[in-house]
Amino acid sequence: MHEETSVVRVGVLGCGNVGAALVTLLADQAASIEARSGLRLELARVAVRNLAKSRSVQLAEGILTHDAQGVVDDPDIDVVVELVGGIEPARSLVLDALKSGKPVVTANKELVANVGAELFAAADAAGVDLLFEAAVAGAIPVVRPLRESLAGTPIRRITGIVNGTTNYILSRMSEQGATYADALAEAQSLGYAERDPTADVEGFDAGAKVAILATIAFGTSVVAGDVSHEGISGVTPADIAFAHRLGYEVKLLAVAEHGGDGRVAVRVHPAMVPRGHPLASVRGSFNAVFIEADTLGELMLYGRGAGGLPTASAVLGDVVDAAGNRRRGTYASIGAMPRAVIRPIDEVSSEYCLHLEVLDRPGVLHAVSGVFAEHGVSIRSMEQEGLGDEARLIFITHEAAEASVQATLASLRGLDVVDRVRSVIRVVA
Repeated sequence: MHEETSVVRVGVLGCGNVGAALVTLLADQAASIEARSGLRLELARVAVRNLAKSRSVQLAEGILTHDAQGVVDDPDIDVVVELVGGIEPARSLVLDALKSGKPVVTANKELVANVGAELFAAADAAGVDLLFEAAVAGAIPVVRPLRESLAGTPIRRITGIVNGTTNYILSRMSEQGATYADALAEAQSLGYAERDPTADVEGFDAGAKVAILATIAFGTSVVAGDVSHEGISGVTPADIAFAHRLGYEVKLLAVAEHGGDGRVAVRVHPAMVPRGHPLASVRGSFNAVFIEADTLGELMLYGRGAGGLPTASAVLGDVVDAAGNRRRGTYASIGAMPRAVIRPIDEVSSEYCLHLEVLDRPGVLHAVSGVFAEHGVSIRSMEQEGLGDEARLIFITHEAAEASVQATLASLRGLDVVDRVRSVIRVVA
């Protein structure tokens, strides 16, 4: 039997897609949550910038307010949900809520990825929860498993498809032969991509998420600025067709690795993923997080990575968790974390696929392969395609350091016989 029912008054900051979906879920799931947990969640206030704006949800008189600070300061509100986005004023509002002893739930990846250490310390000092499951992969439960279920497991590597927009674009290019521009336009028409898609297609959104994953998985503070970014705007149908011919799919991967020397490598980039790898079959706007550890082997979490309802479901789960902890007088401490020692991208190793367009004349292959040898980059395979007076050379290397590959590319661009380096894509072994 549950303890006597506890009423928990929830204040929400922001009422966009996720906020509106959360309001709906709070109403629809209230009875079920109360029956299972003994917690009666009541929506107390919703702070918005524009009271006159038309919204998809109906709210009772007096619920809407434009005073976000008033929601945070209201002594009758028990849990604060931050869905404003960005760093300010979200940071100040969250800090004020925590310092006043209110647990906070947020879906704000930019906030957690940039000032998470400050927020974690404030939550610990106040002895309340700061929960952010929805900040990483929408409905996919990954933060809680890393914090709890896998807390005793040394994680070696996390590889994720954590941006639905780019995965949708690459899926359309792979399955329909669409160009990048056409696939992006379609994603925008469906609401998967913003009018300015830079954060998604250049890897910044995924970079914030992998910084959070690395922080939780490795127990060291990683911020968004630590992540090396490379987007998908340069990926062409020819790159994808070649990958298919060799049995690969092209995906935008977010990778966090913990080295034997204690350093952390975090990066976002396109990669050729073998079709037999679980991440290769993640299609459309779906996300997945692939976890590797010596003790458990491999584990993948898969599901909807974005969207109002899926993300709101993760937020609601955190609200229930925070409310339950509050009633029990406990909280989920993240703990103090040392600043991560970041391994520079130049020292990270991978296999690479390089597409070159060169003059079609004797001695070209010898000159090009000589450049690879000069910089210590070993060639695993090579293909040549005729292009009239030119030829396309496609190399796949053995594992090589990023610095060596970049030096190779610089030298190749300086050769008279090389017209251009068309693309460079990492290869997942």
